Amino acid sequence: MLNITPGLSIDESEIEEKFIRASGPGGQNVNKVATAVQLRFDVQNSPSLPDAVRERLLKLKRISADGILTIKAGRFRNQEQNREDARQRLAALLQRATKTPKPRRPTRPSLASKENRLAHKRRRGEIKRMRRAPPEESV
Repeated sequence: MLNITPGLSIDESEIEEKFIRASGPGGQNVNKVATAVQLRFDVQNSPSLPDAVRERLLKLKRISADGILTIKAGRFRNQEQNREDARQRLAALLQRATKTPKPRRPTRPSLASKENRLAHKRRRGEIKRMRRAPPEESV
């Protein structure tokens, strides 16, 4: 069981881990040993997720069209550390999705801020007008 919050936990059978070769440091070992982890979690069909959390997760760009979240962890040279890193990143992502976002209340600019903006525009226009060459008078 992967505990996310006191009320939410994910069963191990819902998480699919695949070990792949990692790029980066490791010498000759990097070509022989699959230390990086590719963690896959089916957000679309997970029975553990509440509907509100599922909807927030599906809005993420990291999720494929068929509703699968993929996390690749290859930061460490050790397979077990990468596995733990991937699980922690999944837990952090799910924890963020459990929090409901604060609704945005539309606001209007104050009258003083509008007047300030227009006064600043007038001052800038006046400065630019003063920089121009005076018009040639034709007599």
